[in-house]
Amino acid sequence: MIEKVLIANRGEIAVRVIRTLRRLGIASVAVYSDADAGARHVTEADEAIRIGPAAAAASYLNIDAIIAAASAAGADAIHPGYGFLAENAAFARAAADAGLVFIGPPPDAIEAMGDKIAAKARVSAAGVPVVPEVPLPSGTDSFPRHDPRFPVIVKPSAGGGGKGMVVVRTPAELPAAVESAKRTALAAFGDDRLLIEKYIARPRHIEIQVLADTHGNVVHLGERECSLQRRHQKVIEEAPSPFLDPARREAMGKAAVEAARSVGYTGAGTVEFIVDGGDPDQFFFMEMNTRLQVEHPVTELVAGLDLVEWQIRVASGEPLSCGRELRISGHAIEARVYAEDPARGFLPTGGTVLSLREPAGEGVRVDSGLAAGTTVTSAYDPMLAKVIAWGEDRATALRRLDAALAGTVVLGVTTNIAFLRTLLADPDVQAGNLDTDLIARIPETVGFAQPAGDEVLAAAAFARLLTAAGADPWDAADGWRPSGRAWTKFRFRTGDAHAEVRVRNLSEVAVGDGEPVAASARFDGADLLLTYGGRNLRFACARDGETTWLGRDGHAWALSGERAAPVRGGAAARGDGIVRSPMPGTVLAVRAAPGDPVTAGQPLVVVEAMKMEHTVTAPVDGTVTELAVQPGQQVQLDEPLAVVKQSGVKQAAERQEAGADAQLPARRRARRAQGDGRGLRTGRRRPRYRGPLRTRRVPVRDRREDGRDGPVRPAGRRGVRRHGRRLLRALPRPGGTRPC
Repeated sequence: MIEKVLIANRGEIAVRVIRTLRRLGIASVAVYSDADAGARHVTEADEAIRIGPAAAAASYLNIDAIIAAASAAGADAIHPGYGFLAENAAFARAAADAGLVFIGPPPDAIEAMGDKIAAKARVSAAGVPVVPEVPLPSGTDSFPRHDPRFPVIVKPSAGGGGKGMVVVRTPAELPAAVESAKRTALAAFGDDRLLIEKYIARPRHIEIQVLADTHGNVVHLGERECSLQRRHQKVIEEAPSPFLDPARREAMGKAAVEAARSVGYTGAGTVEFIVDGGDPDQFFFMEMNTRLQVEHPVTELVAGLDLVEWQIRVASGEPLSCGRELRISGHAIEARVYAEDPARGFLPTGGTVLSLREPAGEGVRVDSGLAAGTTVTSAYDPMLAKVIAWGEDRATALRRLDAALAGTVVLGVTTNIAFLRTLLADPDVQAGNLDTDLIARIPETVGFAQPAGDEVLAAAAFARLLTAAGADPWDAADGWRPSGRAWTKFRFRTGDAHAEVRVRNLSEVAVGDGEPVAASARFDGADLLLTYGGRNLRFACARDGETTWLGRDGHAWALSGERAAPVRGGAAARGDGIVRSPMPGTVLAVRAAPGDPVTAGQPLVVVEAMKMEHTVTAPVDGTVTELAVQPGQQVQLDEPLAVVKQSGVKQAAERQEAGADAQLPARRRARRAQGDGRGLRTGRRRPRYRGPLRTRRVPVRDRREDGRDGPVRPAGRRGVRRHGRRLLRALPRPGGTRPC
């Protein structure tokens, strides 16, 4: 039996493998980059070894460093997890050459299924149906303008996980799609060969879990429905599929087993099929993932087994004793928590986890790599965790998953949790009417990101007040004045919205121009308990400098304090011409140069983050006056990339000024033109000059540091009110000191 395993991965899958190893009594060894030195998988493993800097190519993709770490730790096996080197035949061979057991399929099987073109030919010969292929044009060949084979899908031959896949609707779109897919394929997989297939409209993505041992036994453990995808990345998966009946399940399972046999597969693997949403009998082989899948927990929950354990047992040479008679119990659904912002087109995000709360309860499971203090960067995949729920039936599993997501709190990093809850509530999702384009058809108006309401703004203001208050009552910012309490004002920005909140006496709140509302708040540990307009609300709360993070019911809001009201109208409303990065990442390409004329929407810079490309375009018609980046440069969120000077801005400003003058009466326009200094009267008299202000020194008591009479400080101009009346700073206040 294997005694010590090195996990050649990071994040939630590394933590999940460690959990099984600990239960089996097997020692675990983690590897980490400089960016992951304090990560959760590092602290939970029995041993951890540094393998390089933050860049994946120099650490988690560095075969020599990982093999050296395994040898140094005295490990006798390597578990690749998923992603990185999990489907790398050279890595599997290097492990075997070093005398290590590779917990996965043999290298030949990885190579056979890693090449999609060769894999399709192999499984087709075994009798498995495949998607019709569309030949890629070469040389001067081109598709007709109206080709009946379109739409098609372009995918990397050596890839997986949806990376680099592009749906092409018309022949005119194909050249740009091929260029993008080749670039992504080369960066992600080191192989830019492409495959073009017929795109099936409204397809369902259904995959079969297979398990094979070294004794010739191959079984399937049922299917997983993975149709809820965004940009070809799975978002929500479930088992079993609501689309298949037992007969079709058995037919697809048999095809998956034959596909695995055709390459001499061993271990856990997944055969993926595309299914015609209008005819479940029409299913086609897409690819085989020669590794553990991200969504494997739903199979574990309904089949009642541990796939990681069986990976280890098969690698140890044990024969299969499970899966000979498929027994499915209940229903399981998984939701992936990503570091992305639905309100900004699902662009990747980053930051430091300030507060974390993961759900628990009957039928709820969480696979997570997060911990408070974890730094999320654009160097790795954006998936942070998975929340899984099991129930006796699909409806129960859906309710439990929604409740679990509502109880999940991640503050400090913007995530898609609120979007997941919106997706689960969609009528088609509830009814099981799924396809891979469903998410794209859901309008953004359904509320992917809930705006900060009045109660959220009030909670942010109270949080600022309560955290600012110290032991000394003179430090309390509650607006106390000798003549009565005044309003304490806060200005917040959340996303593109701005709001002013006023609080008085810690008992009244007014948001914007609204009427005051009775309110109060107090902290209960890390939570803020708010009473607002007769409602009692609980918020998770965390502070990061001038930004207050609040979380409730799966939603999270980052409210940044502002010192001055935002400028409205004029040039500010039109934009400053600065083109900023929409996400942290790496500049892949620069499409313009200083001095180039550009039009609104013209591509300027291509930024890549977490293996996703985003093209940044010119905001207005104009000229590129500055270009601050170059290919390969790392950029942060909202970092300036270029400056575009808008065409005709000066002329527009002059026209606006002329229009304002035209509205003045003729006599006043004449006075302004003559420059006689009279100008427009404001209707108020200028206050009489009272001579220079003489500062006086008044005693101020401070019990914490000074003596009986306190220090002597000049009152200065800040201590003088209008009309020369001085404001003594040592006036008594409730619970305070006596005046000197």
